[in-house]
Amino acid sequence: MDSKNLVLPGAEVALFADKAAVAKAAAEHILAAAQVAIQRHGRFRLCLAGGTTPTAAYALLADAGADWSRWWIYHGDERCLPVADPERNSLAADQAWLARVPVPRAQVFAIPAELGAEVAAEAYERILKSSLPFDLTLLGMGEDGHTASLFPGRTMPEERLAMPVHEAPKPPPERVSLTMRALSQSEQLLILVTGAGKADAIEAWSEAKPLPIAQVAAAATSRLLIDRAAAAALI
Repeated sequence: MDSKNLVLPGAEVALFADKAAVAKAAAEHILAAAQVAIQRHGRFRLCLAGGTTPTAAYALLADAGADWSRWWIYHGDERCLPVADPERNSLAADQAWLARVPVPRAQVFAIPAELGAEVAAEAYERILKSSLPFDLTLLGMGEDGHTASLFPGRTMPEERLAMPVHEAPKPPPERVSLTMRALSQSEQLLILVTGAGKADAIEAWSEAKPLPIAQVAAAATSRLLIDRAAAAALI
């Protein structure tokens, strides 16, 4: 890892060789954060991100030892698809990790997006009101600079913790997302970005463009784990 001279507004940056190294560092960071949280207040509240790099980190967690009974799991966003649809973030996390470790299912809070965006957002809002703040929130970033399902040019309601998303610019169009207000209520944000396709958005972030990921990162204590392909504009 070499993070010399890497600067992004609102986030501490750590540079890694590739996606596998980012996933490994993320898994290690999550486990360390869990130990601190459990020692501090007896539980670890973790909010998950979707995407291939977070899922690679989850697969590593499945082979790790931890006090799983004290983990509480939440999701940053979800696609309005059937529960068993392979594009669901919750299903990916279950298959890679949660179904392989003894985290009590009553402590895993999937977004009920199969009920539709409006109903699911209202239901998850009620869960979040009694669950925040998180100890650690994971975030990814899309090629357009979106994070969770907060897309550029869209209004983020300041009063909501969870919001319905309609006509998303990438499929599926109906989604549910935590808002910046909810995501920023975390001890730390851990942002995972890999691949050359993300390089333009990282460059825009470095130029202080109003990307959703930049806005969310600036609202909390944030650490970015990035590989060399995505960080091309910063190196």
